[in-house]
Formats: sequence, C-alpha cells, structure tokens
Amino acid sequence: MPANTVWLEVDRTRVTPTLQEALEKVDGGGGEVVLDFSSVERVDAGALKLMEKLAATADEKAVKVGLHGVNVRTYKALKLMKLSGRFSFQN
Repeated sequence: MPANTVWLEVDRTRVTPTLQEALEKVDGGGGEVVLDFSSVERVDAGALKLMEKLAATADEKAVKVGLHGVNVRTYKALKLMKLSGRFSFQN
C-alpha cells in the first residue's frame, strides 16, 4: 500500500455515512482509499449510488480505491451495476 493510504472500516449499520466519508477523502486527491467491507452483508441502492459517485470521483482525482473483505452478494451487486471493474479487490 502507498504511504498515504486511508483505511476505513465500513460498519454494516453505517454503510452510507462511511461511503460519504470515503468520498470526501477521495475528493482531496492523491493516494489510495481502502474500504473494509468485511462486516457488511449487503448493500442497498443508496450505497450503490454512492459507490458509483465514489468511483467517478476517484477516476477524476486519480485516486485508487480498494475494497477489502467484500462478500459474494456485495460483489454480485457491484458486478450488476458495472462497478466491479472500477475498484480493486483485496482479501
């Protein structure tokens, strides 16, 4: 991981606020943001919309966004929304 990596744990009860925080970090530019999804069982439509915005902002600012601990259900939702290719996945 690069020296200026931001690690955010996504709590299953606070997915949307954590994604908004990640969006603010990405909007600052540079480095990498890693989101730990290991406690998240599923994502709703609002979270997917924020993830789409997060991916677009990351592309604009040249920030790498990694997703850690994503389960199969969440991955499938990202794949259906054509978002899986815009993030890097880590174990």
